[in-house]
Amino acid sequence: MAQFGLCALLLFSGLVHHIKSHIRKENKTGEKERPNFIIILADDIGWGDLWVNRPDNSTPTPWLDSLMLKGKRFTDFHSPASTCSPSRAALLTGRQGLRNGVTHNFAVGSVAGLPLNETTFAQLLHDAGYYTAMIGKWHLGHNGSYNPVHRGFDYYFGIPYSNDMGCTDKPGLDLPSCPPCILNQYTTRKHEGCYTQVALPLYENETIIEQPLDTWSLKDRYARVAVKQIFTASISKQQPFLLYVALAHMHVPLFHNTFLNVTTQDPYTASLSDMDSLVGTIMQAVSTEQLENTLIWFTGDNGPWEQKCQFAGHVGPFVGRWQTSRGGGSAKRTTWEGGHRVPTVVTWPKKIKPNSTSSALLSGLDIFPTILSLAGVKAPSDRRYDGIDITYILLNDSDTGHKSLMHPNSGAAGQFGDLQTIRLKHHKAFYITGGSVACSGGSGQQQYHDPPLIFDLSKDEAEETPLNPESEEYRSVLKEVEREREALLWDIATDRVSSADYTMIPAAVPCCRPHNPACRCHSLK
Repeated sequence: MAQFGLCALLLFSGLVHHIKSHIRKENKTGEKERPNFIIILADDIGWGDLWVNRPDNSTPTPWLDSLMLKGKRFTDFHSPASTCSPSRAALLTGRQGLRNGVTHNFAVGSVAGLPLNETTFAQLLHDAGYYTAMIGKWHLGHNGSYNPVHRGFDYYFGIPYSNDMGCTDKPGLDLPSCPPCILNQYTTRKHEGCYTQVALPLYENETIIEQPLDTWSLKDRYARVAVKQIFTASISKQQPFLLYVALAHMHVPLFHNTFLNVTTQDPYTASLSDMDSLVGTIMQAVSTEQLENTLIWFTGDNGPWEQKCQFAGHVGPFVGRWQTSRGGGSAKRTTWEGGHRVPTVVTWPKKIKPNSTSSALLSGLDIFPTILSLAGVKAPSDRRYDGIDITYILLNDSDTGHKSLMHPNSGAAGQFGDLQTIRLKHHKAFYITGGSVACSGGSGQQQYHDPPLIFDLSKDEAEETPLNPESEEYRSVLKEVEREREALLWDIATDRVSSADYTMIPAAVPCCRPHNPACRCHSLK
């Protein structure tokens, strides 16, 4: 392990020297000292995958462990939704899907994406003088004006959607196992649950530079680009910067650096280590340039995809036992805790107390108002927001966050985006329940609840036994739940809301060589 660490250090030193030698410094003076922001978003990660949350107390993630020791860990932090596109749209805008219009995932053939009248924190920071770059999964529209470079980012390098939404030549580990891309027009191959006809593309800005991309080398490529973007901002442009890194880890198909030399018996841990190495490279780049005024925020877009069995993460104690005892899974796509409670840590040297913990009720919705506040940037006043500025919580010993938090339907039950699950302090009310597809293959039936099921998470984090509707505690909580929910729904109804276009057409599919099998093209740069 020590030998591998030394090798990684030497490789990083060589990478830094190579990148710095190709960056020219611009002369800029008078730039007010404002913090840099690095937002790292893991995909399909479970609350039980990292830190002290891991059930086996193993430590396959030394860099993320170091990040935790340097910053503040949040134990009650939630993704804005339990599936990809809605969670990312809410994170970037600070607004629930019923406001920003993104209530479910966009497809390979989607013509549109995050509505153009919605404003991202990248746009606002860019307009305020920040250099903005994004690496990784976008999943909010890949055509024309929906591309990240038109949504506030100066630079983009990554995959336009999930890494299972296209074939590759060397498929990663998935369930079911998917075949490689076709090699000629005479091959016809269909496989249930797999994309076989169009290859997974890799974009740089608005150009497809590789199709299919090699996911097994993706971590190293992301690392090189991340270091270059940090150095471009800090050395060449001398601007404060925003770097948004939306990882392919831990979404299937899983992949990892071949140096790890692990068996398929433990692919998830190997992929965790691969992700950790990428985070470590980013941390080293920040440290090398002595960029102490840099806030790093690590979190997840939703919980693990239980249907993928050994290739899925761990929810920790948040097993949603009421649901699983009746059939179906209780993680991704559901509003059970395992679907949206995600591991989260924030670091900021000399600002945030090292190795500290907060149990404040918080959400990915809070990233938008918080980083804007820290940058001294105001959000548009012609719309309302669901996130709160948590600067005080970051910089002080505080466990006071949201009084209530709404968890939108994300595919397991009900209409997409509807707010039928409500967290109120340590209580949680379900007006609808339903399980996603479990590892066993079963899914839980949709059920409406009137009156709602109410759980006390302070005593029942497994969400196993709801309160007795006849109890005084239940009646008291229900009154507050109904007030909070009605107030929010009225607020949304009177707000400036957007509507996303979910139209799909074949011409919208990313394809760099339409006449080649699977749109194949390589080495365009």
